[in-house]
Amino acid sequence: MSTVQFTADQIRPIKPNTAPGGVYSTRSASNSSSIGERYHTKHGDIEGVNLKQEGDIKHKQIFRGWLLLWLAYQATGVIYGDIGTSPLYVYSSTFTDNPSYDDLLGALSLIIWTLTLIVSVKYVFIVLQADDEGEGGTFALYTLLSRYANITKRDPKEESMVKMERYLSTDLKPSERTVRTGLERSRFGKAALKVAGVLGVSLVMSDGVLTPAQSVLGAIQGLEVVNPNISSSTIIGSSCGILVFLFLIQPFGITKIGSLFAPIVIIWLSFNASFGIYNLVWYDHSVLKAFSPYFAGAYLVRNRTDGWKSLGGILLAFTGVEALFADLGAFSMRAIQLSWICFTFPSLLLAYIGQAAYISVHPAAYSNPFFNSVPPGMLYPSLVVAILAAIVASQAMITSTFQLLSQIMKLSYFPQIKMVHTSKIFHGQVYIPFANWLLMVGTVIVTAVYNNTTSLGNAYGVCVILVTFITTCMVALVALLVWRLNPFLVLFGFLVFGSLDGAYLSSVLLKVPQGAWFTLALAVVLSSIFILWRFGKEEQWAAEASDRFQPSHLVTTGADGQLELTSAFGGNRVTHIRGFGIFFDKAGDMTPTVFIQFLCKFLATPDLMVFFHLRPLSTPSVSPENRYTVTRTTIPNCFRLIIRHGYTDEVVTEDLGLLVLEQLRDFIIRESRTPLVATASEKAPDGASSSKSSDTTVEDGVAARLADVQRAYETQVMYIMGKEQMRIKRRTEIGRRVVLNAFLWLRDNTRSKMASMKINPDQLVEVGFVKDV
Repeated sequence: MSTVQFTADQIRPIKPNTAPGGVYSTRSASNSSSIGERYHTKHGDIEGVNLKQEGDIKHKQIFRGWLLLWLAYQATGVIYGDIGTSPLYVYSSTFTDNPSYDDLLGALSLIIWTLTLIVSVKYVFIVLQADDEGEGGTFALYTLLSRYANITKRDPKEESMVKMERYLSTDLKPSERTVRTGLERSRFGKAALKVAGVLGVSLVMSDGVLTPAQSVLGAIQGLEVVNPNISSSTIIGSSCGILVFLFLIQPFGITKIGSLFAPIVIIWLSFNASFGIYNLVWYDHSVLKAFSPYFAGAYLVRNRTDGWKSLGGILLAFTGVEALFADLGAFSMRAIQLSWICFTFPSLLLAYIGQAAYISVHPAAYSNPFFNSVPPGMLYPSLVVAILAAIVASQAMITSTFQLLSQIMKLSYFPQIKMVHTSKIFHGQVYIPFANWLLMVGTVIVTAVYNNTTSLGNAYGVCVILVTFITTCMVALVALLVWRLNPFLVLFGFLVFGSLDGAYLSSVLLKVPQGAWFTLALAVVLSSIFILWRFGKEEQWAAEASDRFQPSHLVTTGADGQLELTSAFGGNRVTHIRGFGIFFDKAGDMTPTVFIQFLCKFLATPDLMVFFHLRPLSTPSVSPENRYTVTRTTIPNCFRLIIRHGYTDEVVTEDLGLLVLEQLRDFIIRESRTPLVATASEKAPDGASSSKSSDTTVEDGVAARLADVQRAYETQVMYIMGKEQMRIKRRTEIGRRVVLNAFLWLRDNTRSKMASMKINPDQLVEVGFVKDV
């Protein structure tokens, strides 16, 4: 048995030489004044104690100074490779014959105002403001709306990690209240929002399969400029090799990749800007008239149907714009705004204006606008930089895929697969191995099947404009329900940007039969998987809802002081098992399902019980003073331990039982010291003798409790986990049964295995149970 010694300054357990284990760290009693900051020390019935802390909720990072500049530098290397390489092919995709001067001005005017309105005004200054604690993309818009309106069900274990900010009805304008009430009461409205958010993610991921193939294949085909006899098999083989290399370096993380790619993109955009200035000076500066939107309108009016169809080529000037928002979590709003406004936007404007100045003098140059318009002596340097820039252009969509997949996993739209945080400084930068290798296989197959950029180009662009249109619609709702802007201002903005998106969307839909059906079909398949998984999870939560109750609903203390089940669970007497039981708790509140099943099956409890919950936070590490929360439950000798940890912390190890034991001992000692501090401050000097007697009594009680804890630990430690099986109810209709079977198959093949946990398997107890869905 352990011996407990007390001194004036500390209470510490002394380990006898005969028992296995190590020496426990001592805690100074002087720290007891900060107990409220580190531990809940409620006595007796603590049902209703709020176990959520402010740090449990994710907050976006704010960067300033050199860190902001570094992040903007990385963003340039990752985000702008796609939109930055558009000058290679926009004019050749817009015109089918030598353009007239007026048509050239009209196309240039459309490019200028599209980049200004859709990219700069809409995305950079409006859409980036609609982040969900630093995360971007259509799904982030959906989760942001779900915090301000009751439009979704939530995973019980995630509820404590979500900060609901729904306004009171009295704080909303009548129009805002009407919109919110309509959404919350309409099953169709809630379903439509869910599908829109998921479809936006799926469209970006579909683009993530297509963009690497398009950019790398286009880069290698650029070698035909110097060697027209290069074979098709050489182009395809080289492209596939480069794609494999591109995906092999993804585990290095966004910071390293962005820092590596940034010089390439910066040199490429600098070439475009300087060539644009050169062509503007030497050829035709009158194209600057295209800054007047009159020429864009005149072009569409003059060319009618052909002008409308040519919008599909103009659209290529802003392909990759969706990455500005989707990659927001990896960088930040200020970093993206800084890198776009100060460098990328002016460089692209100069590039298109300079190419137009050259084409106005040499109309046939539209067929290969970049290489035909390079200054003398710059062809080969430009070719090398263009090939490198086109290769890194796919990084924007690869990064977007990782960022968006991490969001949908968090909200239970996809199974929890391995996700790696690649930076301790920038918390939102992630890498997902499964998605990386799947993307690699997909892009290699697409490259081999389509085998040239012309056929790939027919499938390109539809996803981009669909995502921008969905974004416009959802940001309008955010402006009403979150920002609470004037409804007429919101309507005006929606009509302006919705009309622009609609014009481009209607034009590019002509590509659907020619190849765009592939990306749309892939997006539909991905969306179906996401929604299927979410449907199955909601059914699982509904089946588990019967176990959501406080411990006092399960067990009570009989007249003789012995534990027994409540009448709702049969009223049987509960016996004891010698040892120390650690019950793994998914939610971190209420009664763990595994404990309910264990108690109902065995009618017994360990001598000492701990409801153990791991709460992951979006930080690299959690400081020791904020890591542990220990509380008592209403069940005698039963505690709840919540461990908050960052993505670099390792918690579940073979020494987990020792860690839990140390936290319990620490809690018991601190719990006993808390009233003593208060008593000492209130007693008069003449009460010293009675205070000393009280101290002795308390110390004896603490010694006994610590001895019981030590004895239970030394007897045996049991790690008790639940193994839940789902079973479809009888007489379930065929359609529902098919969907649930698909969910259960996915669940059985993606759930984490007990063997992967770093604990002693001899101490592991699995409690199996079945839930009907």
